[in-house]
Amino acid sequence: MMSCLIVDDSKVVRTLARRMVEPMGFTVQEAENGEAALVCCRSAMPDCILLDWHMPVMDGLQFLKQLRVMDSGSRPKVIFCTTETELQHIQEALASGADEYVMKPFDAGILKDKLIQTGILNG
Repeated sequence: MMSCLIVDDSKVVRTLARRMVEPMGFTVQEAENGEAALVCCRSAMPDCILLDWHMPVMDGLQFLKQLRVMDSGSRPKVIFCTTETELQHIQEALASGADEYVMKPFDAGILKDKLIQTGILNG
């Protein structure tokens, strides 16, 4: 079974995202910030990470940069799920190793399309 780590400081967003990906066949772990997410990745590297940008303690971009230099840190597909709309931010996220980008609010259909585009799910 595929594993997904949902990283967002909002419990509501984590719960909604969990409800979207579990029916797609993912086991889910949650983290409330980038630092907690790194702890999760050190114990078990997920197949996929849904990542918020703006979080306390460690934001999504800082997490992504640290993830990508970890052992096996290049393996997970990372999808930024954020309200950040500026092209510069999107380009920075992709340059830092994000695989895809989703604007909040998103629904299960949009998320599934992105998971197919990244190769995590089959069309």
